[in-house]
Amino acid sequence: MLADIQKAEKGFTARFERHLKHSVENVWAYLTENEKLARWFSELSVDDLREGGSIKFDMQNGTFEEMKITALDMQAVLEFTWGEDLVRFELYPEAEGCLLVFKEYINQMTSHTPKDLAGWHVCLDVIAALLDEREVVSRMEEWKKWYEQYVHAVEKFA
Repeated sequence: MLADIQKAEKGFTARFERHLKHSVENVWAYLTENEKLARWFSELSVDDLREGGSIKFDMQNGTFEEMKITALDMQAVLEFTWGEDLVRFELYPEAEGCLLVFKEYINQMTSHTPKDLAGWHVCLDVIAALLDEREVVSRMEEWKKWYEQYVHAVEKFA
């Protein structure tokens, strides 16, 4: 299911939801433990897990971009800067697992926005697959499929 994209007071919000049949603790580990984080987003690593701390993005050229953790509630909320935007993971316990809500607060729609949204979509699907011990055969093929849909989804905001 595509993210719900809405015009916000400032910019836009994209909201993704995934109902996972896994505990908040297990899902949180995939968001914050570098060994597990690397399995779904190899360029990211948690450097200092605290509000005001940082997450690093490996630019694959010997440099790193530091992203500031702007909100942290252990086992519940992880929010950090993403370029000019913010991304936020929220976890809510459910009877048979948990609800993972991912939001991207987008300052301005650009030609890169559909790429990011498709990327986050695939990342969330990969987290679910890893938790379920399933394999995602081709992340790139999945990304291409979702990218086209996000291009159309953001056109109405251009």
